[in-house]
Amino acid sequence: MNNSVKTDDVIFNFFKQICDEKDDKKCVKLGNSWIRAMETNLANMEANLDEKDKIKHKENIQNNRDHLNSLKGKNSAEWKEYATKCMVEIMDDKL
Repeated sequence: MNNSVKTDDVIFNFFKQICDEKDDKKCVKLGNSWIRAMETNLANMEANLDEKDKIKHKENIQNNRDHLNSLKGKNSAEWKEYATKCMVEIMDDKL
């Protein structure tokens, strides 16, 4: 639980950076770095699954890939909206 809270805090602060960024290009760059980090995490998790679990979680893995692909090409305003929703969700989960 303690590690989860720390992870949520890191993610929350990253999304806060996106929301607070005044430079549109830097905001989009932060958003795109989020996509790359999550794609790397997803690939690493998948690589650590045995074949049985890969089959079991195939749909979830694809849903995550689809979600990340849907984030590609967002502009600054869209990233800020997405980041705000994520921050609200994190806060709601802490309550």
